[in-house]
Order: sequence, then C-alpha cells, then structure tokens
Amino acid sequence: MTTLASLETPSLILDREKLEQNAARMTARFAASGLRLRPHMKSAKSIDVARIALAGNFGGITVSTLKEAEYFADHGIDDITYAVSLVPEKLPRVARLMRRGVRIGGITDSLTMAEAISRRAVAEGVVVDLMIELDSGERRGGLTAGSASVVDLGRALHDLPGTRLAGVLTHAGNSYLCRSLEALREVAEQERRAAVTAAAQLRAAGLPCEVVSVGSTPTATHGLSHADLTEMRCGVYMFGDVFQHEIGSHGLEDIAVSVLATVIGHRPDLDAALIDAGGLALSKDRSTGAPGLAEDIGFGMVMDESGARRIGRVRVGHVYQEHGMLVSDGAFPFDQLPVGARVRVLPNHVCMTAAMYDGYRVLDPADPRRVGDFWPRVNGW
Repeated sequence: MTTLASLETPSLILDREKLEQNAARMTARFAASGLRLRPHMKSAKSIDVARIALAGNFGGITVSTLKEAEYFADHGIDDITYAVSLVPEKLPRVARLMRRGVRIGGITDSLTMAEAISRRAVAEGVVVDLMIELDSGERRGGLTAGSASVVDLGRALHDLPGTRLAGVLTHAGNSYLCRSLEALREVAEQERRAAVTAAAQLRAAGLPCEVVSVGSTPTATHGLSHADLTEMRCGVYMFGDVFQHEIGSHGLEDIAVSVLATVIGHRPDLDAALIDAGGLALSKDRSTGAPGLAEDIGFGMVMDESGARRIGRVRVGHVYQEHGMLVSDGAFPFDQLPVGARVRVLPNHVCMTAAMYDGYRVLDPADPRRVGDFWPRVNGW
C-alpha cells in the first residue's frame, strides 16, 4: 500500500474528493442556465481530471496547446477549442485532428493571419473553424468589441475558402486584479458585454455567430448575468490555489492540489528550515505578493502532512532550484518541523506548480493518508 509517508518527495498530491466537489459546484452553477460549461484543461492536463470535470456537461473542452488537444482526442474527446491564436504552421496538426473526426476550433484577432491560415487550410484540404478573439479588459490579445475591425475580420473568416466564422471569444484575465466582490462582478459584466456586443455586430452585418464564449474562474464564479452567452470556459476552479482563494474564487479548504515535501535541514542562525521542493517543484510564481491581497505567502503556504492544518505562519520564503527555505512570522517552530518531517505546500498558482510533474498522486477518499492512484499528465506543446 502506498501512503503519503512512503512517497518520494517532492510529489504532486491531488485530493480527489475536493476535486469532485469543486467540479460539481461549477457544473451545478450553470446546469439550469442553458449556458454550456466547456472546462479549460490547461491546468490539469489529465484525462482522469477531465472526466470528472465533464460529468453533467456537454462534453467539450478548452485547451491551450495542440499537445493537449492531441492527448485528449486520443482519449475520446472530440469537441475542442484551442484558445490560443492559431498560426499557419500548426495547421497540419489541426488538420490531422479534423480528419480523425475531432471538431477543433481556434481563435484569431488578425486579418493577415486569417488569410495565411486560410491558404494553409486549403493546402491541407480542410476548412478551419475560427472565433474572433476579443479584448474585454485584459489588454493581452483581441479586438475591441464595437470596432469596425470585428466585422472586417468576421467577413473575411466567413468568405475565405479555408476558414469558417464560428463566433467570438474573450477571457477576463483582468479579473485577477480585482480585490472586491463588486469589482469582480463588474469585470464579469464587462466580459459578457464585450462578447454579446461583438456577436450583435456580426449578426447585424448578416454574418453568423454561433458561439459567444467567455470565461475565467473568478467571473464564472461571481458573474450575475449570462444573458446572450452560449458557453463558459474556466479551469483553475477544479484545483484552486492560494491566489484564487485570496481574490475570493473559493475557500482555502477547497484547494485540491499540493506539493508533498520533506524537511531536509534546519538553519537556527537564520531562523529557517529547508525542504526538498524548490523553484522547479513549486514554481517561482509570486502572485500572492501582488498589492491589496490578504497575505503574501511567498512561494507557498505550509501545511502539515495531512494538508488539514496550517503550521503557524510558516511559508516558503525563498526558493532555489531544488531547495525551498521555510520562514515564519516570529520565532520559527522547529519543534513542529523536525528534520525528516513531511509538509504539504499549497501553491500560489496551481497551473505553474503542476507543470513540472508527470502526474498526480491521488489520495484515497476513504483514507486520505493512502495514495490510491497515479493519474498521468500531458506536458509540452
């Protein structure tokens, strides 16, 4: 029997019960709305997690790499949105998926790129579904809803021989900057309004707009209206992390992923201890250090081996490639963290933390000390 105490460290731990509860909560939120939930699998990258997230939903997913798309297609998922701007060089892989019967769509915000994609698609003998990417406030990629460029690009996607205008898509990544429920709700409404405004523009110009897609975990959780939308894309809600907790997406007790590490040394002269999980095992994400949040947890919040109890105010204060240095407010609790003790570190940004691992050590819901399974992940591009 594999137990937490017998695992090599560092290991990526997944609490299946919490995952199932998180997934069920988001599914229930949209079950009666008529809005399709299309889970984003860029954080989990696991078919086992996807099956839980898809329970009770229509069956489509979102991905951020074609490696993910190919992996999930290999496991039977045949409705996939690739939510990163498509480039012509990736058309051969997209075309191979389409020939297998996978409905895969992409996004673009560029007329020049649309024309290049169309030429490559024609050469591949396919017609590619593309959505217009909108900027609803994140100021990353995307067109501005209401601008003439939306209709211009829509008409090109509709008329070009290698593309089909599938709809519009936006992501309110700026919701991560919110520090109140009111601000989150306002960003959710801005996201919705951008998508439905662009959809109305296209339809008024006589163009089709089948899909009106939005999504981020904070706006999916707190948005008040979903009028005229067709689907919601979000992903980090499945696992949660300390940053999402601090901006109000979920409770600390809902975090389903942690890193198991071992205390490998004491530094009384520095009032600190060392663990065998550093920047590669935890990531160097410092999102809880952003202004306006409740607590800066450094590179991770330190819990006991069970994951149920926080150890004082201990956090991972510094990371090196394979070392993490534990620090604390006040005197360091060496008595609670002897050399050889196991700890569970809750991540700042679970997507980044999970990315280095080849799979999850899944806790047995009947006995959280027992590791009941190993669920592989797909990595790469």
